[in-house]
Amino acid sequence: MTILVTGATGNVGRQVVEHLVKRGADVRALVRDPSKAEFPAGVSVAQGDFLDVDSLRNAMSGVSTLFLLNAVVPDEFTQALIALNVARSAGIERIVYLSVIHADVYVNVPHFAGKFGVERMIEQMGFKATILRPAYFIQNDLMVKDVITGYGAYPMPIGPKGLAMIDVRDIAEIAALELLRREQSAEPLALERINLVGPETLTGTDIAAIWSDVLARPIHYGGDNTEGFEQNLKQFMPAWMAYDMRLMGERFITDGMLPEAGDLERLTKLLGRPLRSYRTFASETVGSA
Repeated sequence: MTILVTGATGNVGRQVVEHLVKRGADVRALVRDPSKAEFPAGVSVAQGDFLDVDSLRNAMSGVSTLFLLNAVVPDEFTQALIALNVARSAGIERIVYLSVIHADVYVNVPHFAGKFGVERMIEQMGFKATILRPAYFIQNDLMVKDVITGYGAYPMPIGPKGLAMIDVRDIAEIAALELLRREQSAEPLALERINLVGPETLTGTDIAAIWSDVLARPIHYGGDNTEGFEQNLKQFMPAWMAYDMRLMGERFITDGMLPEAGDLERLTKLLGRPLRSYRTFASETVGSA
């Protein structure tokens, strides 16, 4: 019984592999370049790519449970559908898919809409799956650490509604636990969705206040300018992706990313401990500088 982890060299996927190995699972990792893959002992490596169908067939041979994680790329939806079709042909029924919270609400944001399309296909194709729907990754803010510390401003367009930000380490551990729950079940378990949220719903002003406390100097929130946000992003990412992120920021401001009743309690019970806070992340970031 083998669990295949896709996106295995990324921040989430790599940690999922580590959690599974610690818990004694038989893990296979799908990677583009095996020479750059560093995994714990016992992990088998399959070279492949979502658009290379033969490599996917090889990687999924003998697999019982799949962790499906697709990068934000222009053809993300196509890649996911190819993976699902190959998985079904390989007889894989048990899946954990990393989607995004409010995928059915942020309908004009390309990578949200794509993930919601994948969710629909998982249902229509009859997979027994856990669809994980994480809110904003706390570690995304590592991208703006220098702006915060150097210019005294928190620039992300979080807005006044608030985001239930979650630590990537918690996402990875929950994903591993769900993979194991499905893998170890005598029969495939029914499809379900789980919102992955952090312990607090934070506004842009809230986050600036946390950084002010941690750095012991004033940090102001200046992130509601989504047009400026897009232009800044275009300096280090493709224009299409910068525009995608701008659209996401606009929905942050108008809709927020809000947990549903019982989400936090469910995750705390699943992990057996409290979820990590944004303040903890900020303190660790400053301490490691």
